[in-house]
Amino acid sequence: MEGEGLSDRLVQETVKFGGGSLMIWGCMLWEGVGYATKIDGRMDGQLYVDILEDELGQTLEWYGLEREDMIFQQNNDPKYKCKKATEWIKNSGMKVPAWPPQSLDLNPIVHLWVHLKKKLGEYDSPPRGIHELWERVEEQWNKIPAAECQKLIESMPRRVQAVVKAKGGYTKY
Repeated sequence: MEGEGLSDRLVQETVKFGGGSLMIWGCMLWEGVGYATKIDGRMDGQLYVDILEDELGQTLEWYGLEREDMIFQQNNDPKYKCKKATEWIKNSGMKVPAWPPQSLDLNPIVHLWVHLKKKLGEYDSPPRGIHELWERVEEQWNKIPAAECQKLIESMPRRVQAVVKAKGGYTKY
C-alpha cells in the first residue's frame, strides 16, 4: 500500500557475488582434461613456463604420454609467445603448429571453457567467494569426460573449413 513502510514481506533479499575474478590455466588432450591451476596474481612468461613444467608435465605423466608425441596448440597471447616460453616449447620436443592470430573459433579449449561455465551456472546458488568458486571449478573440471575433449578435437577439421570458407571471417564456432 502507498505510504506503507518497508517490511520483510515486501522486500526480497538479493545477494550479489562480487568476490573478484578467477584466472585458470588448463589443458585438454584426447585422453581427457589435464591438471588445472588457479593463477594467483598476474601471469607472465616465467609463470607460464613454470605451469608448462609443472601442470603440463604432470598431465603428460598422468596419461603416460611423451612430449615428443604431442602437438601443442596455444593461442598467440604475448605471454605464451615471449622468449622464455618460446624457448621452453622449442626445447620440449613438442610439435607446435603455426597458428593465426585472433583465432578463438579454432581453439577447442575455448569451447571447453564454455562447457565448464555452463556447469558452474547449474549450481542453485552463487559461490560465496573465490575459494568456493575455485572448489566448484576443480570439481566440475575433473568431471569433464574424455568424450567431451574428443568431440572438440574431432571438430577441428570442420572449424578450419568454416574459417577458410568465411575467408577468415566469423563462423558459427
